[in-house]
Amino acid sequence: MQTASPKAFKGMGMEGRTAKWYANLTRKSMDEFKTLARRVADQLPAGGRVLEVAPGPGYFAIELAKLGKYQVTGLDISHTFVEIARRNASEAGVSVDFHQGNAAAIPFADESFDFLVCRAAFKNFAEPVRALQEMYRVLAKGGQALIIDLRRDASPDSINQAVDTMHVGAVNGFITKLTFRFMLLKRAYTQRQFEQFLAQTKFSPVQIKQDLIGLELSLHRQ
Repeated sequence: MQTASPKAFKGMGMEGRTAKWYANLTRKSMDEFKTLARRVADQLPAGGRVLEVAPGPGYFAIELAKLGKYQVTGLDISHTFVEIARRNASEAGVSVDFHQGNAAAIPFADESFDFLVCRAAFKNFAEPVRALQEMYRVLAKGGQALIIDLRRDASPDSINQAVDTMHVGAVNGFITKLTFRFMLLKRAYTQRQFEQFLAQTKFSPVQIKQDLIGLELSLHRQ
């Protein structure tokens, strides 16, 4: 069984120019953030408390805040991303509470949230099991966590196909494909690895789905 030992990659957040480049790149995928926000909103009660772990520039959290009177919070390890996300929320005219912090030590009280989202970031966490345990801790009873991330066994062809649908331009597309193949895949997990991690938590029931290059985990706290 996989233990909770830290990864060799230390999970440091993007900062400075790298964070700004990523923010500009992912802005091109706003339709995807809007679709996910509508999907999550359909599962929330009025005033629902939502935490996004590793929100980056904050696009999903901001889109969700536009859809209703939810209490939306973001937690990112990157100081630059927190600054960018706060600015983006202000420009959008919505209230989202962005904080700097580590997923392995979420700085909120037990049972603080009804729903938790972590998209395209879990593979970067230095302590994956601890991060899952913290997600469970801050969810209220009956709460749900949604984790969406790259799967390690994604093929080169499927990666190329997925990046081509992002419409990020020839140069950014080429860089993104290389980043997926030679950096991100090495950090990502298989479904089996996620199952081993989750066996060390109290989440139940657990549902895992695969798509072209990713995994979607729907985790529940009873």
